[in-house]
Amino acid sequence: MSVGIFPGRFQPFHNGHLLVVKGMMSSSSRTVIAICHGEGMGPDDLFTKLQVQEMISSALLSEDIIDAEIVFVSDCEENAEWADKLLEAAGWPEDAKVWSSSEEVRALFEELGKESQRVAPVPGIDGEEIRGWIKSGNTEWRTKLPGGAIDVVQNLVDSMNK
Repeated sequence: MSVGIFPGRFQPFHNGHLLVVKGMMSSSSRTVIAICHGEGMGPDDLFTKLQVQEMISSALLSEDIIDAEIVFVSDCEENAEWADKLLEAAGWPEDAKVWSSSEEVRALFEELGKESQRVAPVPGIDGEEIRGWIKSGNTEWRTKLPGGAIDVVQNLVDSMNK
């Protein structure tokens, strides 16, 4: 079985992401979730990399998933450099399979001789829409996040509104 690597910004970590992690765990010997981030927060980011880590950790714990690894991978100017950083963060697995909804990301790793797995969008779950709800105060976002992530996001929203 391969080492599953799931890169993303996870802004926020939602039920679609959780479904991918569960799928990876059933077909991978190791599951690595790579939080991709820039130096600061990007224009579409609501959460810092550490807040995303807390969100993912809490969501996984709420599902009794204790053996997924979470790593950080910083953005790069060059795609090849970023791919190297991602593989390095995962421990340079020979049998890596990168799971992504991005055709560009999958093609990048296939060029490096790594397998890829297409992640299909989950109907009704859209990260941009969820971020919009969080920003506007619409609590509909709570229906799209796993249990542990809901608590983390709610605490962050509450602290922003003080």
